[in-house]
Amino acid sequence: MDLTLLSIAIIFPLVFTIRGSFRRREKALEHLSGFVSSIKTVRYFLLSSKDLTPEKKREAEDILLEINEKTLEHLSKKNNDIKILDEISHEVYKFVLEKDNLVPNKIQDRVFKYAKDMHESIENLHGIHSHRTPISLMAYCEIFIYLFPIVYAPTIIYNLGIREADWIVYLIIFITQFTLISLYNIQDQLEYPFDNVGMDDINLENFKIER
Repeated sequence: MDLTLLSIAIIFPLVFTIRGSFRRREKALEHLSGFVSSIKTVRYFLLSSKDLTPEKKREAEDILLEINEKTLEHLSKKNNDIKILDEISHEVYKFVLEKDNLVPNKIQDRVFKYAKDMHESIENLHGIHSHRTPISLMAYCEIFIYLFPIVYAPTIIYNLGIREADWIVYLIIFITQFTLISLYNIQDQLEYPFDNVGMDDINLENFKIER
């Protein structure tokens, strides 16, 4: 055997999952930025209505602030129930309808347009939060990483042809196994970028309206 087995059985699927996790993290950053910008835009439009009293404007700000905080809180926890977020995000629609005579039609249309972008960002973030790399593929990589020393040690001994320097075989196996485990752990940390556990996780504090 040569490095073909190592490449096909471990390296290729491991690199594939790392690239997938990295793309998912980049997508999460993109959707978080769109989420915050859409909330801020909705707030600007509502605050620009001259007919709304300061109390009503403060009510609108509180609704948007709650949407922002609850969404980030939802992402930071491994909870797939999005019902609470649906109810809170619906408050924007209810607020505009209840204040129909105070919010001009032109502003209403713009609010609903950017509210749609806000909902879309929330759904995309929830999708990234709930669906990650298939468990079967992760299990496949992990099993082959642990089987690697057993399968590959005889090949290394045969290729080196060394009988008295067994430590070289152990050193090669150790370095290779350490590299594979490190790559697997990197992928595992990138897999869920919202829990603030890994060094490369997304800092959700940076995506709050009031920061």
